[in-house]
Amino acid sequence: MALEDAKHQVDTAFTRETLRGPSFENTFGGANSFLRRKYSKDLEGVDIAVTGIPFDHSVTNRPGTRLGPRAIREASALQAFDPPYGWGYDALRELTIVDYGDLAFDYARISDFPDTLTQHIRGILNAGAASITLGGDHYISFPILKAYAEKYGPVSLLQFDAHTDTWADDDMDRIDHGTMFYKAVKLGLVDPATSVQVGIRTENPDTLGFNIIDAREVHETGPVAVARKIRSILGDNPVYLSFDIDGLDPAFAPGTGTPVWGGLTSGQASIILRDLAGINLVGGDIVEVSPPYDTTGATAIAGAHVATELICLWGWTRRRATP
Repeated sequence: MALEDAKHQVDTAFTRETLRGPSFENTFGGANSFLRRKYSKDLEGVDIAVTGIPFDHSVTNRPGTRLGPRAIREASALQAFDPPYGWGYDALRELTIVDYGDLAFDYARISDFPDTLTQHIRGILNAGAASITLGGDHYISFPILKAYAEKYGPVSLLQFDAHTDTWADDDMDRIDHGTMFYKAVKLGLVDPATSVQVGIRTENPDTLGFNIIDAREVHETGPVAVARKIRSILGDNPVYLSFDIDGLDPAFAPGTGTPVWGGLTSGQASIILRDLAGINLVGGDIVEVSPPYDTTGATAIAGAHVATELICLWGWTRRRATP
């Protein structure tokens, strides 16, 4: 029972003996890790490594996303007790999940950051685990995709966002959170014909062939129809899912660097994500959570739930494929 265990369980981010199962320490105390998973750099036998990238360099408007991983971990404490709702299986019991900690990098050598991040993710993938990444501004998806493309070839990108992030930029060394998917296409990391961008509501003259489901279509056709459409485009291809928190309307996620009205509700996003069960998800990230602009914590709560849904999506495909 949770109440009984809370009497003696604490700091399970360090003290838990198993990498599976719930954690019943008091939500208001103890060392924070994502979903109270154990902090570990040992990836032997690990299914998913959750890792934080506290990088905040190129946000268009309001800085603060370097604090996103910390806030998402704190918000996730309330989710560590029960199976994620609506999935029909308990990912925390069935999957081996660790909190791999944050990326270490020299903040004064920004030009070194992309390769440092690619190597970080490459190490996780080479160990046989998948990564679920807590950001950090949206640029981080580009170095991550380099590691995933090395393993899987060009992947299908499923992007929840207010912006397409495909503005033209042929300088591959520029670190810009609005041009990284342009670069990902140009470098062959992503196949736009089998990729989908959901929730878009800003203009861009060249979307590079991505399939776009804008926010209005989500509102008019509904999340169930949208999930069905996404699945038909993705097919069985390896999918990397990037969820920019500004894909949600500012009413549901005010703590972001680039808020745009008219976005998805948290309810719409949750239905779409759960109705995508069965896609060949290979990894994902949640980015642009900027805690200083949301004193309620709602944005970090949304980010924690998205990351949990990504874990469940990854696990659903693998458990269905296991005899």
